[in-house]
Amino acid sequence: MWNKIIIVASVLLVAESPPSVGQSDDLAGIAHVAFRVADLEKSRQFYESLGFEKAFEFTDADKVTEQFIKINDRQFIELYPRSQDSQSLGLMHVCFEANDVESLRAAYIKKGLAAPEAKKFRAGNLLFVLHDPEGQLVEYTQYLRGSLHAEDNGKHLNGHRLSEHLEAVSTPVKDINLERSFYVAKLGFADGRSSKSTLRLPGNSGDELDLQVTTTPTQCHIVFPVKDVRRSADLLRQRGLTPHLERNRVTVNDPDGFLIVLRTMRSDSKP
Repeated sequence: MWNKIIIVASVLLVAESPPSVGQSDDLAGIAHVAFRVADLEKSRQFYESLGFEKAFEFTDADKVTEQFIKINDRQFIELYPRSQDSQSLGLMHVCFEANDVESLRAAYIKKGLAAPEAKKFRAGNLLFVLHDPEGQLVEYTQYLRGSLHAEDNGKHLNGHRLSEHLEAVSTPVKDINLERSFYVAKLGFADGRSSKSTLRLPGNSGDELDLQVTTTPTQCHIVFPVKDVRRSADLLRQRGLTPHLERNRVTVNDPDGFLIVLRTMRSDSKP
């Protein structure tokens, strides 16, 4: 009799206990890259030449402060107009999508990182930020139902996109060994395919981060997979751009000199 009571009480205790927060540093992939641009209209037109559409934008005092260029339902390019001449052009930050932002924070805290509480921002998604050892901003987001991103699902995806996936982005670093140690030991990144400067995101996305030794944000790059680089080069020329064709990739610069790479799709690349 007493054994039955103990078993029932134990079941009730487990049922009433709050579920423990998981601890996984897996990421769903690259969510967006953010650029500071000299001319917002020229930059928007450039990305439209690659086949990407503007999904939505923010304005303050009747001035556009941010535009969201859509790659697919889960990946965007954010364009910020320069408001002061002293502001550097080019890459501002990379944002990664978290499968579960609280699980991610728990994993980071366990590794000794001061991961701040995730908050809902203007677009309606959860977001928190860290800084790498050299001060570069690293951003994390979890898409929420009802956000601007979620409400745009299935929209602004025309048939003229040269690629449907952003699979790699480089971030500027000074000390590659220091930065690599941080991303591997603290953020759970793993070795990529080519060199120690290429790291694969934790999880199954296959997306990569390149650690690029430079102090100039415009010298970084983003990478899109394509089925046919020659065909892509021809399309870029037809759309008024000046691509540079190499053996297995074609490159083109945005209006501020930032490098866009279209490379031959690998067997494990997303379409």
